[in-house]
Amino acid sequence: MKIATYNVNGVNGRLPVLLRWLAEAQPDTVCLQELKAPQDKFPETEILEAGYHSVWLGQKSWNGVAILSKIAKPVISRTALPGDDEDDQSRYLEVKIEDLIIGCIYLPNGNPVPGPKFDYKMKWFERLDAHAEMLITSGKKVMLVGDFNVMPTEKDVYKPEKFKEDALFLPEVRKAFDNLLKQGWTDALRYLYPDEIIYTFWDYFRNAYQRNAGLRIDHFLLSPEILPQLKNAGVDKEVRGWDKSSDHAPVWVQL
Repeated sequence: MKIATYNVNGVNGRLPVLLRWLAEAQPDTVCLQELKAPQDKFPETEILEAGYHSVWLGQKSWNGVAILSKIAKPVISRTALPGDDEDDQSRYLEVKIEDLIIGCIYLPNGNPVPGPKFDYKMKWFERLDAHAEMLITSGKKVMLVGDFNVMPTEKDVYKPEKFKEDALFLPEVRKAFDNLLKQGWTDALRYLYPDEIIYTFWDYFRNAYQRNAGLRIDHFLLSPEILPQLKNAGVDKEVRGWDKSSDHAPVWVQL
């Protein structure tokens, strides 16, 4: 079973890229982030024609998450993190596919710092931490997947000194990610490749992709019950170089 995550950065504008990648990579299940499409504008028909059932949470202009599956239509169990009934941003979608629970995450960016966007990011992280603890103590097979907007270590950013004041790399943000891992989650890519330089995002500016000036901000966190099934993982880096592609590349694990 191949499960992928892809911040598509506009599902309609980049639909040709998404469909091409689905056809070439043939993942079984995909978590998408940053749909930038209202609920009624998600391209369900085109994705179904590509062989995937889909569930999604749209939002006009920004945010939005979706889960696609060849195996069966995902069964939605949650459309938001608990803890804030007034939060109207589409950033979390949790489903069950067979015996696997998948939480699709688009964690807030948080810039500029300081400010309300950063405060929202840290509160969202607190809610994620509480919900993740509930999930990992359930004894079920769970993965938290998506764009976490966090570079966990200096190894995950091409020039750490440039990001000391960035909301993706501040000590308190990295500590929040580390607190998740301390619950018992495993960072799948780093588990398999502890010493390699791996990036999942390259900015559109200053030829970042051509220079491999990247960041690793898209992650798979696996619960102990599913970790023994982890067979392989990787980044489809070449997709970032396609015409009109997202600034993220698809990331995947194989169970």
